[in-house]
Amino acid sequence: MCFFVGLDWASREHAVCVVEEHGAIVTTFTAAHTAAGLAELVAQLVKIAPAAELRVAIERPTGLVVDTLVESGFVVVPIHPNAVKASRPRYTAAQGKTDLGDAYLLADVLRTDGHRFRELKPLSDETKALRGLVRVRDDLVAQRVALANQLRCLLEQFWPGATEIFADVDSPIALEFLDRYPTPASAASLGEKRMAAFMARHGYSGRRSAAELLERLRSAAPGAAGELEAEAKGECVRALVAVLRPLAAQIATLTAATEHAVDAHPDGKIVTSLFRSGRVCAAQLLAEIGDDRGRFISADHLAAARCRPSGT
Repeated sequence: MCFFVGLDWASREHAVCVVEEHGAIVTTFTAAHTAAGLAELVAQLVKIAPAAELRVAIERPTGLVVDTLVESGFVVVPIHPNAVKASRPRYTAAQGKTDLGDAYLLADVLRTDGHRFRELKPLSDETKALRGLVRVRDDLVAQRVALANQLRCLLEQFWPGATEIFADVDSPIALEFLDRYPTPASAASLGEKRMAAFMARHGYSGRRSAAELLERLRSAAPGAAGELEAEAKGECVRALVAVLRPLAAQIATLTAATEHAVDAHPDGKIVTSLFRSGRVCAAQLLAEIGDDRGRFISADHLAAARCRPSGT
């Protein structure tokens, strides 16, 4: 007798349905997303059959529940949400959309079409570590870009020149400048000597002189904000600067950790040799490709691995 498990995962409670080889439901239950709940999930399943004889369908390839099932010896088969959506019309006539209904759908799709899906192969500890670093760093970079865009948009509303003086509005020296001069009024008396002193104090490494930077600052379109509006928006500028500074520092910390992790990875030297732009690009690719190269059926499929899966 073969058994197929469908697990509809959620942040608090997972719905589980087990069917046998002819499609009859063996059992349904829910498991809390807690240590006790996941232990009970494993215990309930092994009462039906040994872990190695149970195939579990789930709509994600990673996560705590997936790690628990894999480490307990179950055969886990990730099914993409798009494949589940395409299969839904076969079942909607018989039942509405519920968590247990989705769990049954997953189990039955695995029973009838399981040969179309690849079993999940556990990642090595090195790849898990690299993936964790890469994904959190990527998330922080996305937040930094969003905040920098917000800062640039804010400055363009009342002080466009401040967006022109340095190449990147969120570079360390640009943030120092905006913290010291958050409004046009605060920089009204800024001259070449004071600007040169500021540049020296903060290690400016660009090729432009103080006079050139001041010209970029003052030749931009003037803002039209009133005194109170400019002061208020200056406070907003300082608030964004205060958020961007530590964020940039943490990104730098994770970048260093990522570069160390890709160097230590067994496949690190192979992948880094392909990238002239640095080890972070290599780490991002290696983290998403993983250890199971055989799951890629074509070069295009492999290229798409660089795109991080949604919800993982």
